Amino acid sequence: MNTQIVAVDPGFAHFMSQSDVVGKTLLAILIVMSVASWAIMAVKGLTLVLRNGRSREFLNFFWNATSLEAVAGEITTHGARDPFSHLTSHAMHAQAHHARYGAAKLEEAGSSSEFVTRTIKKVLDEEMSRLENGLTVLATVGATAPFVGLFGTVWGVYHALVAIGMSGAGTLDKVAGPVGEALIMTGLGLAVAIPAVVGYNWLTRANRVLAAKLDAFAYELHTFVSMGQPLGVGAEVGANVRPIAARPAAA
Repeated sequence: MNTQIVAVDPGFAHFMSQSDVVGKTLLAILIVMSVASWAIMAVKGLTLVLRNGRSREFLNFFWNATSLEAVAGEITTHGARDPFSHLTSHAMHAQAHHARYGAAKLEEAGSSSEFVTRTIKKVLDEEMSRLENGLTVLATVGATAPFVGLFGTVWGVYHALVAIGMSGAGTLDKVAGPVGEALIMTGLGLAVAIPAVVGYNWLTRANRVLAAKLDAFAYELHTFVSMGQPLGVGAEVGANVRPIAARPAAA
């Protein structure tokens, strides 16, 4: 009587069929991490492309506008669709509000320039908080996914060695197959973590560049809104004014 030996093809499917609840739970966690990180990168990437295009369009209009009233009309017509127009809208509204009502509340205390400065800082903080939404998830996935995969590998190797010890077959082919299958979880953890880390660094750099541009624009905007003149005009006027002679000290 001939006995047929059925060869087991080692691989991911066989590993999952032999895995217990812990191994399948770890795999589900890695899948959720991967889906979440790719979804965040897709949404943030699309938002980044649209935001950069709208920002360039608004800045081109802003620097070619004849007055702040024209800028206000543009924002009223098309709305504040990017960080620069949003910052401009709040700064002009703050200046107009303080000029009309003055310091009616504690948050409006001080001069008009000081109130505009506080408003610009507040809007900048809000924009940076909005830009950083979702980055914590990417950082968490990039930092923890390799360890989740490693835990799955350790768990799989442990069960494989226990099964080999109970069967009494300690040959190389009996050991290499289960251990090699358990290493799949480490590979999956790295496959989930690497894109998340790359996406996090990409979005962080893009946000840092935008923050620098917003800071530079906020300085110019504050000058336009508070003084109603571009940078350098005050210096040119001051250069043509003779300094007042100091009064002699009283005896």
